Amino acid sequence: QVHLVESGGGLVQAGGSLRVSCAVSGGTLNRYGMGWFRQAPGKEREFVGTIDWRRGTTFYPDSMKGRVTISRDNARNTMFLQMNSLKPEDTAVYYCAADLHGFGSTNFGSYEYWGQGIQVTVSS
Repeated sequence: QVHLVESGGGLVQAGGSLRVSCAVSGGTLNRYGMGWFRQAPGKEREFVGTIDWRRGTTFYPDSMKGRVTISRDNARNTMFLQMNSLKPEDTAVYYCAADLHGFGSTNFGSYEYWGQGIQVTVSS
């Protein structure tokens, strides 16, 4: 059983930065791909990026490149999502997720475990 808990969300002004954390417990992290997704009201869940826990390799969709960075701290079993140059349209609930089959999926259906989500609101 893998347990994920997000923290660090909140309200930020447009143009600002925010870092969201995901504390991970259980499982064998070095085998997993970890991902971030977000979902705004009335919209589908959107892929933000993914990281191979063992290698630290990351992948982002074109829409996120240059504005988000995913990293992890092995010692703390924590993953981070650093977001810069935030826009009001980045307002959403952000979720971290674990893909037990490994790194690389952009499809939320591939992820077996999810955090409860955390609200990020960007004011204009």
